[in-house]
Parts: sequence; structure tokens; C-alpha cells
Amino acid sequence: MRQYIGLIHKEAESDYGVSFPDFPGVVTAGTSLDDARIMAEEALSFHVDGLVEDGEAIPEPASLEEVMADADNRDGVAILVSVKTETKKALRVNVTLPEDILRQIDSFAESHGFTRSGFLAKAAKQVMELEAT
Repeated sequence: MRQYIGLIHKEAESDYGVSFPDFPGVVTAGTSLDDARIMAEEALSFHVDGLVEDGEAIPEPASLEEVMADADNRDGVAILVSVKTETKKALRVNVTLPEDILRQIDSFAESHGFTRSGFLAKAAKQVMELEAT
């Protein structure tokens, strides 16, 4: 189980917000510190599950020193947030595809909210599942 640093922020008359330096844009909130911690675990696990499903790489956790070296992070209180999901290491591979097929893949993936890698991983899974039945 990996642990990532979450930063708890609190402003007057607001809930406790949590952000994750290793995952820019992933945020959550809770009405209490305990609630914020629980919500942080759920939000991070949900995000990492989505990355795994899309075939995206999961970043290595940054150290507390790395996180706190960024002045923007110093107004938050650091907590460790466990990722309760099985993260699979993504590997880079080289494949050769006809140029027109690659353009079609990229176009389809973009229009359906996938990355190229995520789309290819999902397509491969579906074909393998069909062949197994």
C-alpha cells in the first residue's frame, strides 16, 4: 500500500480541504479533520483506480522534504494518505502501427476522453475478455 502526502487547508467558515501535490487537480473536503482524512483516502483511491484503468502511470510518492520545498505548500498541514487500491506498474513499450490507424486511434481516444495508452489498454482488455469466453 502506497502513501502519498495530502495537504489540509482550512479557511474561515469553510470545510477542511485536502489537496495532493503528487496529483495536481485532485482535491476533496470534509466537515471535520477526521472526515477530511476519510474523504482524502476515498478521493485518492478513486483517482488512482481511474489512472490504472486508463493505463496511465502512477507517480512515485514525493518525500515530505520535496513537498514542503514548494512555498505554495507551506500553508497546509501535511498528512499521509493511504491508497487502498492495487496499483499496477505501467511499462513503456514500443509498438509499430500503420500511420492511418494511429491517427484513428488518437482521434477516437481524444473524442472519448481517453489517452492513447488508456484506450489501447482498454481495447486490449476487451478483446482478451471476448476471446476468453
